[in-house]
Amino acid sequence: MTATDALRPLRRLLIGHGALLMFIGGVIGFGFLFHLIGAITLWPFPGTIEFQMPGSYKAWRMSHLEALMNGSIIWLVAALLPHLPFSITGLRRLSYGIIVTGWTLVAGALFDALFPNSRGLAANSLLTNNIAFGLFYVGILIVMAILALIAWRSLRPEPPSP
Repeated sequence: MTATDALRPLRRLLIGHGALLMFIGGVIGFGFLFHLIGAITLWPFPGTIEFQMPGSYKAWRMSHLEALMNGSIIWLVAALLPHLPFSITGLRRLSYGIIVTGWTLVAGALFDALFPNSRGLAANSLLTNNIAFGLFYVGILIVMAILALIAWRSLRPEPPSP
């Protein structure tokens, strides 16, 4: 089995999760649209439901773009996977970590759009805010560790070949 063959399942997993995050970004985009127009309407289907989606313009835009950007970043990681200086075990851990990061950041951003005062910037007495805070906290810690490891492994001198 070649190194490329060993990476195939990881790359497929990353590509699949990236695509799913971008699909969710499109679904969130409908929520954003409904927030902007103040109603739920899907042309050419008849009827309109007069309903103002909760949240703010900024919160919906962030959650929509967060999903699209995280999906794209996961695709970028899939493309870079063969070039990262890690063993197959390290690459597996990195892949799972970047997937968890993508989903936690998108879920945290969506809490801000769906629940008032739930930006997740700091812990407080509001449960939905604390869930968003916890999701962001986990995602940020994982991605910072991944980035530090990639930088450390990539920038240190290569050991001499035997």
